[in-house]
Amino acid sequence: MNRGFRCALTGHRDLPRDFDKSALFAALEKLLREGFCVFYCGMARGFDLLALSYLVERKAAYHARVEAFIPHMQQAEYYGEKDREMYERLLKQCEVVHLVAPVYFKGCELFRDRMMVDRADLVFAYLTQETGGTAYTVNYARSQGVEVRFL
Repeated sequence: MNRGFRCALTGHRDLPRDFDKSALFAALEKLLREGFCVFYCGMARGFDLLALSYLVERKAAYHARVEAFIPHMQQAEYYGEKDREMYERLLKQCEVVHLVAPVYFKGCELFRDRMMVDRADLVFAYLTQETGGTAYTVNYARSQGVEVRFL
């Protein structure tokens, strides 16, 4: 039983070839059924955009909403064409867009991650490495007493 209803998403940008999308979608569906109705997404390519694509499709059925947390305006500037198109399409589906900074600064992604965790009741993570932004976010959530679940 969850203690709240707000979920922050965090995961790696580079997903392995054998990444199980169906397991991700099943886990997100379970969170929706449990009553999580606000999802925070950092809009990074890979895990974030894939999870958000599922939530956008299912949010109406659960009266859920998605909120984007963008670290800086140029976030998708260096994405490949497919990821940039997905980013732009999904961003339009977010009910709220939080902008950390108009331009990049060192640490803006980590600041964005802390903003999401500070608002969340749960962090849902795909973590396969002990270093990097996802590991930082998971460790920060734990230090703040926020529940963490893993894919």
